[in-house]
Amino acid sequence: MPHDFMANPHVFWLSLGGLLLAAELVGASGYLLWSGVAAALVGAVTWILPLPWEWQGTAFALLTILAAWLWWKWLNQRVDKSAGNSALNQRGQQLVGTYATVLEPVTNQFTRVQIGDSSWRAICTSPLNAGDKVIITGVEGATLRVEPETR
Repeated sequence: MPHDFMANPHVFWLSLGGLLLAAELVGASGYLLWSGVAAALVGAVTWILPLPWEWQGTAFALLTILAAWLWWKWLNQRVDKSAGNSALNQRGQQLVGTYATVLEPVTNQFTRVQIGDSSWRAICTSPLNAGDKVIITGVEGATLRVEPETR
């Protein structure tokens, strides 16, 4: 059996690549994907161009590192592009710039405002009465910072 692998190293590399990719399917969270791809590539190259085992191992190591680095670089570019929407899953931040209706007069700088079908605690330094329109200018925890509407 070991003699068969020595005589046909591409079988070893293709088998290793297949095993690593199958193990990745079981749930390695991407850790084995690039090693499996590198092993399959080494198997394909070794099938076409017989290389000594030292070169095969070196090619496997370099391809694994190169593939993992390219994947990391691609993921970072995707994350940077999606970073523009920093208010994702932050409901209060998504409300900044929208208008609301005051539900009760300001007491000690606090009031409640209605946005859609919900009410939010709000803070405002200006005097407001129920029914006034305000714009949301910021968020402090679960409290909205509002200012009187000026349009």
